[in-house]
Amino acid sequence: MAEPLADRVIKRIDQAAELYHRLVMLVAPAGSGKTAALQDVHERTAAPLVNVNLELSRRMLDLTERQRALQLPRLLAEIVGISAADVVLLDNVEVLFDVSLKQDPLRLLQGLSRNKTVVAAWSGSIDGEHMVYATPDHPEYKRYPLRDFLVVNPEAVA
Repeated sequence: MAEPLADRVIKRIDQAAELYHRLVMLVAPAGSGKTAALQDVHERTAAPLVNVNLELSRRMLDLTERQRALQLPRLLAEIVGISAADVVLLDNVEVLFDVSLKQDPLRLLQGLSRNKTVVAAWSGSIDGEHMVYATPDHPEYKRYPLRDFLVVNPEAVA
């Protein structure tokens, strides 16, 4: 029987403590159980679980498009930094890919993971040696080499 996704995430959290970027990416398509796994990890570890889309949208509501692009890194750091916990779980990070915000989602997450362990749900896939978000013809398409972070993927054998 396959190891539960939450168990695999918790193992990666322990491994991430040794890394420069303490970043664990939970990579899977939408509807594959990422949120349920993060909720399970949250219940078992008491690590805060943050809905990034909701929290960032609340904070950026009254800002202009330009202000949003400039303020997003600081606002995201505030959201993650609110908790004194050493581990934070980030779900619903799709807003980071919004083209109008002009951000590099992976770089933002790596920056956050310098000070605490960050587990982020990534709605995408693993393509060989790369982590992919969206399709090449989509404006939000991103493709990153699998390095400088740990990956949990439901399809991968534990």
